[in-house]
Amino acid sequence: MTRIAALDPGRSKCGLVITDPSRSWIEEALVAAPETCREQLQHWQQQKALGEVLLGDGTGSPQWQQWLQQLRLPHQVVQEHGTTLAARERYWELEPARSWRRLIPQGMRLPPRDYDDVVAQILLERSLGRRLRRP
Repeated sequence: MTRIAALDPGRSKCGLVITDPSRSWIEEALVAAPETCREQLQHWQQQKALGEVLLGDGTGSPQWQQWLQQLRLPHQVVQEHGTTLAARERYWELEPARSWRRLIPQGMRLPPRDYDDVVAQILLERSLGRRLRRP
């Protein structure tokens, strides 16, 4: 079975994830500059059985669509509406608050790092219709 990648595009940073062959967990995840994400997608295309890329329809999506077409990598544009808030909640499920952060109500917490990779994971989970685990 092939893997699916999901990309949350942005101008200065992007979130990128890829599934395992069974599509039950996230094999790799990163938040990086667009150029680094392009290199990673090319690597996955060459080294892993990457079958498709799910591309969020947000900032920079048209440029990514052109690039994916040039690479001849099958892709699908998916709606990003509401993914940032959903990813913030999901972040705290994946990375439970520790120390003094546990005292802050979850709705008021901000993740201590960029969480664009979690946005990409939400895009992928919505497409697959199920939650994915992280190792």
